[in-house]
Amino acid sequence: MYHEPVLLKESLDMLRLQAEGTYVDATFGGGGHARHLLENLGGKGRLYAFDQDEDARNNALKPPFSGNPCFVFVPANFRYLKRMLRSEGVDVGSVDGILADLGVSSHQIDTAERGFSYRFDAPLDMRMNNRDGNTAADVLQKYSADKLQSVFSELGEVRNARTLARAVLHHRETGQVLKTTGELVGLCDKNLMGERWRYLSQVFQSLRMEVNDELGALTDFLKDAHEMLAPGGRLVVITYHSLEDRLVKNYIKTGNVEGNVVQDFYGNIDRPFEITLKKPLEASDTEIKSNPRARSAKLRVAEKHKT
Repeated sequence: MYHEPVLLKESLDMLRLQAEGTYVDATFGGGGHARHLLENLGGKGRLYAFDQDEDARNNALKPPFSGNPCFVFVPANFRYLKRMLRSEGVDVGSVDGILADLGVSSHQIDTAERGFSYRFDAPLDMRMNNRDGNTAADVLQKYSADKLQSVFSELGEVRNARTLARAVLHHRETGQVLKTTGELVGLCDKNLMGERWRYLSQVFQSLRMEVNDELGALTDFLKDAHEMLAPGGRLVVITYHSLEDRLVKNYIKTGNVEGNVVQDFYGNIDRPFEITLKKPLEASDTEIKSNPRARSAKLRVAEKHKT
């Protein structure tokens, strides 16, 4: 089963759905948000759903999506938002709302062979698109110690990133290859710093983000989202950790992920969005109790300037 959609009511409310509007669910997954988006469109609008995952594509072949004239599934990474929407005949500056839930689905984590979780002994894959690109095993086998240290430190905030990177290199130098999640966990157990579950989560997160270039994809998506939105159109993004949340916050405030304030000759600040919420929305205690993955979720909303 896929996860329950996080902050569902808040997401729908913030999109201000119009029955005949054009919308994008940039992270389709199991279709949790998309299902409710379609219901609210009432058979008149259009919903484009993006996902590069094969399992998500299979979900799009089931009711209420299959055969629905209001629904279009786009089998692609959301970093290609503009290109793929243009290929579907959607004009730049014509989308009324875009939603992105950046969390990894429970389905992906709980499917052992995908290699996302340290709870199973499975191949070290971690690719969102499991038909293309380097796997986590490739990263551990090919990267230099310095590059691995950067991955562990910057993407996972692993406190002893240098020590772990050197441990991986030493493992390689002895002729051994890390091929499974169980083997990686064994290596991590010899180099633990702090709570085991937290340490393993950070290491696995860093590799997953590197394999899928998640921050690069998010940066591309944010730029395309601004271009594709109509004046007054809304961007709604749900984040789950500080790295991606910082990128979203910076882009909404300044138009770039670095957070650099850009001013014109007269000192006017270039802000591509109006910030709809000064602080992100978070899940209620009731939602967290029924859906623990909502605990770290933050929902940010911005509206494209009307002029």
